[in-house]
Amino acid sequence: MSSNLMKEGMSRAPHRSLLKALGITDNEMKRPFVAVISSKSDFIPGHVHLDTITDAVEAGIRNAGGVPFRFDTIGVCDGLAMNHKGMKYSLCSRELIADSIEVMLTAHPMDAAVFIPNCDKIVPGMLMAACRVNIPSIFVSGGPMMPGLSGKRRLSLTDMFEAVGACASGSMSENELNELEDKACPGCGSCSGMFTANSMNCLTEAIGMALPGNGTIPAVDAARIRLAKQTGEQVMKLLDKNIRPLDILTPKAFENALRADMAIGCSSNTVLHITAISYAAGCPISLEYIDEIGRTTPQICKLSPACDVFITDLNNVGGIQTMLKELDSAGLLHRDIPTVSGTVGERLDKATQADGEVIRRLDNPHRKDGGIAILFGNLAKEGAVVKQGAVKPEMMVHSGPARVFDSEEQANEAILGGKIKAGDVVVIRYEGPKGGPGMREMLSPTANIAGMGLDDSVALITDGRFSGATRGASIGHISPEAAAGGVIALVEDGDTISIDIPNRKLNLLVEDSVLEKRRSAWKAPVQNLSGYAKRYAQHVTSGSTGAVFDDML
Repeated sequence: MSSNLMKEGMSRAPHRSLLKALGITDNEMKRPFVAVISSKSDFIPGHVHLDTITDAVEAGIRNAGGVPFRFDTIGVCDGLAMNHKGMKYSLCSRELIADSIEVMLTAHPMDAAVFIPNCDKIVPGMLMAACRVNIPSIFVSGGPMMPGLSGKRRLSLTDMFEAVGACASGSMSENELNELEDKACPGCGSCSGMFTANSMNCLTEAIGMALPGNGTIPAVDAARIRLAKQTGEQVMKLLDKNIRPLDILTPKAFENALRADMAIGCSSNTVLHITAISYAAGCPISLEYIDEIGRTTPQICKLSPACDVFITDLNNVGGIQTMLKELDSAGLLHRDIPTVSGTVGERLDKATQADGEVIRRLDNPHRKDGGIAILFGNLAKEGAVVKQGAVKPEMMVHSGPARVFDSEEQANEAILGGKIKAGDVVVIRYEGPKGGPGMREMLSPTANIAGMGLDDSVALITDGRFSGATRGASIGHISPEAAAGGVIALVEDGDTISIDIPNRKLNLLVEDSVLEKRRSAWKAPVQNLSGYAKRYAQHVTSGSTGAVFDDML
């Protein structure tokens, strides 16, 4: 057992004395030690109830003969950090989470681990850490929030951000805005749409690192507590069989996860996170490969914010395993690979059949390709990402004049000030991994565009990224980013930008000779950074490689 490094033999008597100071008995000293890593905090609705989940996990571990040791890691709420300096620290926190867990589990050797996340960058941070320490591990999330309700209309956080634009345009009163504010987020759980948190929790189930139900069982459902208890018991079985994360996180498992991603129209942030996890697992994935999977995987689920179907609806018709079973019926999945509970095939054989509405049949998909597309062109030589499943048909191909802004704040001011017109392409740059730094999410500008009724005529491109709550012709992760001298740094107001999502093209229609002249006069803005932001900017890589640190490549 790994824990024997700190508890076995005469030389470890001092160590045992410290463990006994925690209340560990001689009998417990002989049992496996299991880390229980939570992201509990009082800041985040998705995490405020995680003590209850953790208690259930620990009960399961004790039921199966283990000794649990609990500790918490940090977490940033993207909603609370949105549209101000705090968002620069959201993606940045992923690396800190992975590092801190690696430190704790190396300094205090454990035999196995249970990870309890519930928001977007926390899930990949924990998965990256699980790859690094590579002890038997399993995940259980806190589960999704229930939808809000106003009359008969169901709500999510997207509605609140879009309501700001509606209020600014005069189509909604402040009283109506305040009423929505009271109803949109009714309680604990990760925000109720197929946003990044729920996307990552669903993909953790699809890739095989969590039990069935992990992605979709509501936070407030007793089934979530039972799942947590079962997860605590299951980690002991993984320990007994010595099944480790790197046994599960193989190229075939990543392909299955990407198929799931495309089929349910996940957040565009999953591209950043799956790419980063793949590096940690030693089988790096390229954007070209992701797009190849996207072209051959139909989207059979469409969930909020793309429509008014919610993740709780998906849970009611069988959840992720039922969706995967439908993909498997066409031979799109690898069945013979391990998960934390049997093989993929064994799990799918127990799943129910698709209902044909929330989970459509393969002969009647929402679209014949996946919910995410990767675009290339002179504006994105290394790639850009769009959640095409949430783009209106009339915006799938669009050309228009650039309206250029060097920060999110500048763009928001122009959008809310009525300065963006139908046909425009809003360009927000110097918001990439290095340029931000931190690659801020752009939910406020995209929601304001939608709230002002412009989402069927205005596109937005950025070297930053988007919340999973974003919808519309919103193209992010443009690489190389502006701060690295990417072509997006050379765009000027009035330049024509051509977007062709079906053909995966993103181009600036300006002659190369003109761009070279602009480049000779270009200088990267001076950044006055300090602390972690400075260190992050020095080491983070391109969005096309998952914005991982340079020592991972």
